[in-house]
Amino acid sequence: MDSVQLAAVLAAAVVLASMISVEIGLSVALLELALGVVFGNALSLDPNADWLVFVANFASIVLTFLAGAEVDPDDFRERFGASLAIGLVSFVGPFIVSTAVAYVLLGWTTKASLIAGTALSTTSLAVVYAVLVETGLNHTRIGKLLMSACFVTDMGTAIALSAIFIKPNAWFPLFLAVSVGLIIGLPRLAPWFFSRYGNRVIEPEIKLVFVCLFVLMVLADAAKGHAVLPAFVLGLVMARHYQQHRTEQERLRVVAFAFLTPFFFLRGGLNVSLGAVVANLGLLGVLFAAKMAPKVALILPLARRHVPEHATFTTLLMSTGLTFGTISSLYGLNAGIIDRTQFSLLVTVVVLSAIVPTAIAQRWFSPDVEVERVAATTRPIPAGERA
Repeated sequence: MDSVQLAAVLAAAVVLASMISVEIGLSVALLELALGVVFGNALSLDPNADWLVFVANFASIVLTFLAGAEVDPDDFRERFGASLAIGLVSFVGPFIVSTAVAYVLLGWTTKASLIAGTALSTTSLAVVYAVLVETGLNHTRIGKLLMSACFVTDMGTAIALSAIFIKPNAWFPLFLAVSVGLIIGLPRLAPWFFSRYGNRVIEPEIKLVFVCLFVLMVLADAAKGHAVLPAFVLGLVMARHYQQHRTEQERLRVVAFAFLTPFFFLRGGLNVSLGAVVANLGLLGVLFAAKMAPKVALILPLARRHVPEHATFTTLLMSTGLTFGTISSLYGLNAGIIDRTQFSLLVTVVVLSAIVPTAIAQRWFSPDVEVERVAATTRPIPAGERA
């Protein structure tokens, strides 16, 4: 299947997912993941087409930037302790358990086991953010806490992957310097640039953000790193600007969700090989439990302390995975650390962790968005939520 045919099939899947989402009230991101699995296996679609890899990778960076821009800096500081605690155990628990299970029970090599631990320790900021935006919870206190905690978890995963496997090259200092420069400079440039060139149909302000994210992507690739973390921080430092210019943020979100993010979620589903999964259901179950059990066991007590009314919802969304899990698995495959079957198992667990807990959370435990919005403007911060 050539690129045009692939694009046409995926475009049809995007429209179908949107229609089903409206009819049954389930997150379109989950449906795009599921349709990616179905279409990919039924039609043998290639998830590694150059254009699809590029669009999906850029979509993950844009989603991460938007997630950072949704975080209220004052709220983040006030509840830093809660975000740090939940995010840290969300990473450490699955990393240790999954690594041990892969090495001791499954007999994988040390490096392959560490890849498994890294891939299954993640929480998908992209999935969580997409669900929060679709439900309107991104402006509530529970939504902001979830995004902050996701960032902590993904930072732990990124540091683990970089420290254990990736050896930065000569490009890394430039990547770091440019990242810091953009994080410091864009909030200062944005007010002038947006007031001078914004509010036009050609959307110069969106193009400026995209240029910054493209630069991060290019340098991260050259440095053998990843642009997700600086993109989130860049969004975080732009949050105050977007609080004052909501229309700019909404237009950027429309562009992302209308075109970019569907291909990110569809490609996640395309990576799943149902043949490899069916042939190794026992191993799949063990790895899925190795990710989910420590997430639930460690996050739930903390969630009950900090957000008791939404403890289960918080635990389930913090148990998701996609972006960094796929990145870690793909790195292991390309480096020859894991084989194709191990890769399919890990990616399948990652995708299942994006679909199953999110579907349960949204169907049975999703907070009432109107109640949460009112509560955010009227109630003081409980002692348990403060740092």
